[in-house]
Amino acid sequence: MLTPTEKIWHNGRFIPWQEAKIHVLSHVVSYGSSVFEGIRCYETPSGPRIFRLREHIRRMEDSSKIYRMPVPFSSQQLREAMIELVRLNGLSSCYIRPIVLRGYGEMGVHSGRNPVEVYIACWEWGKYLGEEALAAGVDVCVSSWNRIAPNTLPALAKAGGNYLNSQLMRMEANLNGYVEAIALDEAGYVSEGSGENIFVVRDGKIFTPPLGASVLPGITRDSILQLAAEAGLPVIETIIPREMLYIADEVFFTGTAAEVSPIRSIDRITVGAGCRGPITERLQKEFFAIIDGKKPDRFGWLTPVGA
Repeated sequence: MLTPTEKIWHNGRFIPWQEAKIHVLSHVVSYGSSVFEGIRCYETPSGPRIFRLREHIRRMEDSSKIYRMPVPFSSQQLREAMIELVRLNGLSSCYIRPIVLRGYGEMGVHSGRNPVEVYIACWEWGKYLGEEALAAGVDVCVSSWNRIAPNTLPALAKAGGNYLNSQLMRMEANLNGYVEAIALDEAGYVSEGSGENIFVVRDGKIFTPPLGASVLPGITRDSILQLAAEAGLPVIETIIPREMLYIADEVFFTGTAAEVSPIRSIDRITVGAGCRGPITERLQKEFFAIIDGKKPDRFGWLTPVGA
């Protein structure tokens, strides 16, 4: 269950958590017309730092543009609102959830006259797949549900409606005793998890599906690509056949919630040694060293919250 914080930002003002409500007939309830972001704020020795805030705001604006849902606030206003929200709620680390949605007005699929509203909330949230998953890894399956196909729903948009697909994947996986699921795209190639991008390691090379495989352009995915390039690790963005998952040396998820989480088995086939592999560990430790403030922020990823 969520632990309420004191304030939520709504359309330019801070309101009590309990007052952040929408009408049951708001357009978003019936039609899933929302776009959103998930952003981590990390505790560091220098105070709270928000991870890749600029990139998250840009992706939300991109999602809104795709759905013709103009955000009624500037990037700078959204940035300042998130920083101030974390500060007002007195959190040293948290998860930030900005949401752009179509609100109450007309009912019907066409929503041109419904108001566009913006909410930003934040709360404390631990490791998405569990603390032990960061070292031991998780057991996953290939879902019977494919990722959304091109020219149906835009995969580049982080839209609320897209996650109905993710819910089906995750529910199926959990009912069958797995922690998470991997979806294939419409052509049968590896796409991503229910809320994570995926990387496959084989013979020292790192493979990851391209954006054309119905992949959300993950911010953490991009961070791992940067770290791998800096370390001189070869990365290949290419279509990945399902069977490559079974013969991989290492497989890991990335995402704002999952961060960098190794996979120890897929469809009950052990991946590598059945635990976090050396390349996963190297990238994971470098990632956490930066976001936890133990190493310099050489990529400019962290935005200070301030006192």
